[in-house]
Order: sequence, then structure tokens, then C-alpha cells
Amino acid sequence: MAKNIRLKTARTQKDLSQEQLADAVDVTRQTISAIERGDYNPTINLCIKICKVLGVTLNDLFWEE
Repeated sequence: MAKNIRLKTARTQKDLSQEQLADAVDVTRQTISAIERGDYNPTINLCIKICKVLGVTLNDLFWEE
């Protein structure tokens, strides 16, 4: 699994720390870090929550070309 650079970019564009995003979607900071590193494959429900907080689509963050 590749690193999720798009997630990190979208998060930083919203000026959110990993901790702030984690709190907003009700997971730990470590979970967000693991998703960004590509070490954890989030559930579809978590993907949707992240996208809603960041104001982007599933395709924007999680669709692999």
C-alpha cells in the first residue's frame, strides 16, 4: 500500500493536525498517521468521515490511479 500523500496534503490545506483530524472523525492520532504512512487501510465509513471533515470526495483521497 502506498503512502497517502493526498490525505496529508488535504489535511494540511485545512490547517489541521493529525490530532485534530483524528478527534473530528473519532479515531486516534496514530490511526491517522498510519493511514498517511500507508500502514493501515481504513474502513469505508472512516474514509467517508475523513472526506466530510476535509471537504473532499472519496476519489480525491482514496482512489488509486
